[in-house]
Amino acid sequence: MKKFRIRLMNAIAPEGLALLGKRFQVSESENDPEGILVRSARVDLDAFPGLLAVARAGAGVNNIPLDEATSRGICVFNTPGANANAVVELVYTMLGIWLRHAHEGILFCRSLAGLKGRELERTVEEQKKRFRGVEMTGKTLGVIGLGMIGVRVANAGIYHQMRVMGFDPYPLMENIHDLSPEVAMTRSRADLLSAADFVTLHVPLNKGTQGLVGKEFLAKMKAGAVLLNFARGPIVDEEALLAALNTGRLGGYITDFPSERLIGHERVLLSPHLGASTTESEENCARMAVRELKNYLEYGNIMHSVNFPNAEVTPTVKVDTRLIMINRDEPGMIGAVSNILGRHRINIMSYDNKSNGTIGYNIIDCAVPVPPKVRAEIEAQEGVLRTRIISLNR
Repeated sequence: MKKFRIRLMNAIAPEGLALLGKRFQVSESENDPEGILVRSARVDLDAFPGLLAVARAGAGVNNIPLDEATSRGICVFNTPGANANAVVELVYTMLGIWLRHAHEGILFCRSLAGLKGRELERTVEEQKKRFRGVEMTGKTLGVIGLGMIGVRVANAGIYHQMRVMGFDPYPLMENIHDLSPEVAMTRSRADLLSAADFVTLHVPLNKGTQGLVGKEFLAKMKAGAVLLNFARGPIVDEEALLAALNTGRLGGYITDFPSERLIGHERVLLSPHLGASTTESEENCARMAVRELKNYLEYGNIMHSVNFPNAEVTPTVKVDTRLIMINRDEPGMIGAVSNILGRHRINIMSYDNKSNGTIGYNIIDCAVPVPPKVRAEIEAQEGVLRTRIISLNR
């Protein structure tokens, strides 16, 4: 029985790896992997010519060259929602710390070492007014990006008795169905920015969102508002951010992404990229990433890909071979491959074609084996990026 070669590029929770089973050969030093499991390490596709798929145990995929992966027919997965609870809890933990000056209060208490009795009590009572804060209750929270994490942040805002506004230019209905009806969705980002006391970012990092928060964005925010970024650091233009902080236009910046220019700034609260750093989150991400990679390598099924369309087909017991064709989404591809298979008298038992507007993904179940020469003929067709032959006759 064929064994699939898997390379680990970061530590992956053993609860996930245990799901792979005997058909998978896992190593941190595999030179020619068919699958990669990764968290934050950068993936160099040139180093792995036989690579079929990359599974990122987390949501962001900015460490993987997506355009290059797509052009090579390499499927890239992420694990949306697996770390959502961890991120949401950290957002509210950090916002609470900021509003109540808890970080400053904790440092103050540490400075009291050596004081005793009445002197300790008197010092605490005299100084506690320095740390008087404000409450979340009654404030307006603006959530930009209504994916799984954004939706949960918005819903939690309602539970904290805030008025919550949400904005997403391309909302997915499967996420919006989970959004509390008390969250006011707006079609105008400017309306949200002008009204919100706290603005929290939950958008992916890509070409369209890099530097999204710039001078114009910040100028539209309510004076003295607090900005939270638990998505990705480069979404915020630091030059514009620091200018807004230094003038007091922006009341504060809370982020999970430290940088040289932000460390030590009195209006900035930093955490060291802790968003997904919980035992539960790491286990959830590992299990989800392994299931995605396993299902793709064994059966060619896709769920939660960021560059290919989702496609899942359960093969019947009479299927001998599954042919996978990955192609540019162009007219005539289905007819071309069907004609080739028909000409070689290969019976098609089922044909599933999915597209995301850029890539066409085809799962073709055949009653007999597909010879190498037939595969080569299909790969020679204009627009075909890659094919796979998966034998189901075990």
